[in-house]
Amino acid sequence: MTESVDVVLIGGGVMSATLGTLLKELQPDWKIVAFERLGDVALESSNPWNNAGTGHSALCELNYMPDPADPAKAIGINEQFQVSRQLWSSFIDRGILNEASTFINSTPHMTFVRGEKDVAYLKARYETLKKQPLFKGIEYSEDSRVINQWAPLLMQKRTKGEVFAATRVPAGSDVDFGSVTHQLFDYLRSQGAEVRLNHEVKKLKKKSDGTWDIRFRNRVGSGPGRINAKFVFVGAGGWAIKLLQSSGIPEIKGYGVFPIGGQFLKTSDPKLVAQHQAKVYSQAAVGAPPMSVPHLDARKVDGEGSLMFGPFATFSPKFLKTGSWLDIVRQVRLSNLGSMLKVGATNLDLVKYLVSELMKSREKKIDSLREFMPTADGKDWELIQAGQRAQVMKGGKLQFGTEVVSSADGSIAGLLGASPGASTTVSIMLNLIAKCFPEHTAAWEPKLKELIPTYGETLNDKVDLAVATETKTAEKLGLLV
Repeated sequence: MTESVDVVLIGGGVMSATLGTLLKELQPDWKIVAFERLGDVALESSNPWNNAGTGHSALCELNYMPDPADPAKAIGINEQFQVSRQLWSSFIDRGILNEASTFINSTPHMTFVRGEKDVAYLKARYETLKKQPLFKGIEYSEDSRVINQWAPLLMQKRTKGEVFAATRVPAGSDVDFGSVTHQLFDYLRSQGAEVRLNHEVKKLKKKSDGTWDIRFRNRVGSGPGRINAKFVFVGAGGWAIKLLQSSGIPEIKGYGVFPIGGQFLKTSDPKLVAQHQAKVYSQAAVGAPPMSVPHLDARKVDGEGSLMFGPFATFSPKFLKTGSWLDIVRQVRLSNLGSMLKVGATNLDLVKYLVSELMKSREKKIDSLREFMPTADGKDWELIQAGQRAQVMKGGKLQFGTEVVSSADGSIAGLLGASPGASTTVSIMLNLIAKCFPEHTAAWEPKLKELIPTYGETLNDKVDLAVATETKTAEKLGLLV
């Protein structure tokens, strides 16, 4: 007899972990099973070395505000990160997450630009953002002495007469989403949920009663199996499109994904780490996707400090770091072929950028680092391979955000896309819950407001609420206000 459960989560990343934990808090009696094809959770995009670990809150990322007079998207990203902070705070109170320092640390967020055009842009951006409550405390300077105090490695041996500027928000953070993922799955296990590692879901089929028949394979043990679920979430990174296509839901028609990989330069030299306690972003190269914005990041993983610089784009046809070389081909359908061909024809700048990145030698990558850090010595840095990002293609356009695709009846949903991804997981999952479980909305709302005090509200248009909320969560998470 086929096993039946309430919820199946496919993929062992922060998205599945967050959704599973929320559902377990909202409906403790539901039976939840998670499948992960690798030997542990958080080994793909949620792994700290597969991403730059920035708590994306638009404090320093210029791609969220291309027009310096229009802060709408930046505010929206920041609002979503505030929701994540509130939920994490509540999870600490409930013992679901360990103390804050195990996954989040105060790290100022900076933007550094060079040249008169970019300096003018950054100043205009600063003038706009300093008026917004969620961006209070943002600082701006063109003074090398001030910027040297903020981030010494940026200023040492800088060319005399060079035009540059920087902004800084002391209240930024560094997040280890791998740690968050592990802790949430540990909690789910303690509450009776199953996390089946080395299990790869192969096929999804909807039954006449509206439930889902899920075929899987144990990659190290007993072979094939099946399970029946009332609701399925596909949080499998780039693998998601393959499974959603296998489900046959019409909502996935027309979608394709384009994989982009990356490398980072990394150092754990204590002398260098001590001189750079910030995340510093700059402008992307012409044609570069937003995920390729260069940044020099202070990281803390498992208690050890390090610096990462990059990313440098790479190309692989795989949708996951551990995916198949045939992934990019196997996604092709009549419904998405035209759109994918149009993307290729209308994104020649991206193609040119990728080719130039692929031709970069290690020394050229060190030269790119020296634009940020003039004193960089190649022997102090190692190249590491980051994760794969599967960018959404739809309607002939390449999209760089995250997008939830769900069936009309809400019985299955999956996540496509990349940045800002993990930092906005909580908001993405709350929207998914509202869309897929409308019959439970009224009953669950009190619990959601208990977990997230400003649930259903915005903060930036309510100064007192914004200040009070930021202060409370900062204290709980051990962050600067």
